[in-house]
Amino acid sequence: MDRAQDNGSNKLVLSPWLLAIRPKTLWAAVSPVVVASAMAYWQGDFRPLPAVACLSVALLLQIAVNLANDYFDYVKGIDTAERVGPTRVTQGGLISPETVRKAMIVALALALAPGIYLILRGGWSLALIAAASIIAALAYSGGPYPLASHGLGDLCVFVFFGPVAVCGTYYVQALRLTPVVLWISVAFGLLITAILVVNNLRDINTDKKSGKTTLAVILGVKGTLMEYTLLIMAAYAIVVALVLKGLIPVWCLFPLLSLPLAFKLCMALWRNPAGFGLNQALSHTARLSMIFSLLLSLGFLMPT
Repeated sequence: MDRAQDNGSNKLVLSPWLLAIRPKTLWAAVSPVVVASAMAYWQGDFRPLPAVACLSVALLLQIAVNLANDYFDYVKGIDTAERVGPTRVTQGGLISPETVRKAMIVALALALAPGIYLILRGGWSLALIAAASIIAALAYSGGPYPLASHGLGDLCVFVFFGPVAVCGTYYVQALRLTPVVLWISVAFGLLITAILVVNNLRDINTDKKSGKTTLAVILGVKGTLMEYTLLIMAAYAIVVALVLKGLIPVWCLFPLLSLPLAFKLCMALWRNPAGFGLNQALSHTARLSMIFSLLLSLGFLMPT
């Protein structure tokens, strides 16, 4: 039986699984779907069933990625007792590696039903996107050439949480794409990638020791801090530019209300780019993406 006890006190059996699926990261999967659906509503193209199907696929794939990362990083010896991040269930002995691997497969299998519906609605070109998404979920941490271990994790997150998630969600509702949708997808890809950047900055020393070459390892601490700052500022700049050009409603400036939090995060990281404080910075960056997406969605939902 998997261990689910801590300091002799009984805990819910689900508690290790909550650690495994990493609930705080799931908003990264939800926010592109929410914003794309708000844009579809703004254009009069919102369709609830495709939106819910996209949300289901996004969440299940994110859970599969988290489980795969937990499993493969343990198997490859990347996660050790030296890591400063939250407990990983395989490395911590909370759930056996084989059980985590099977759960990953189950998550991918559950994504098939809503995925097939989306393919039938949007056309067989979506089958290629679905296949690429599944391959990316597995290849991110596993396979003969793990993307995250060869400096390609940031690009992978940008592509699949930005253009693929936003454009895909919008397309299956409206059955068309516009340049505005693409630009918004780029903004979200940048913002979600910033979450990964903090994660990799936190793990930079342990990743070096294990031979995991993330982009943070390649760029170094200062380069990674610069990347983080540029990603966040560029996301805001894209939205402001679209408003100034009259391509989206002026209400879409609502995300500027979260700009003080963005500045605070950037300044805090530059002052102290190491240690356990990065766990908090990671959580706050995820929260920033949530606030940004909700405010932008509200802007699209406002009457014009």
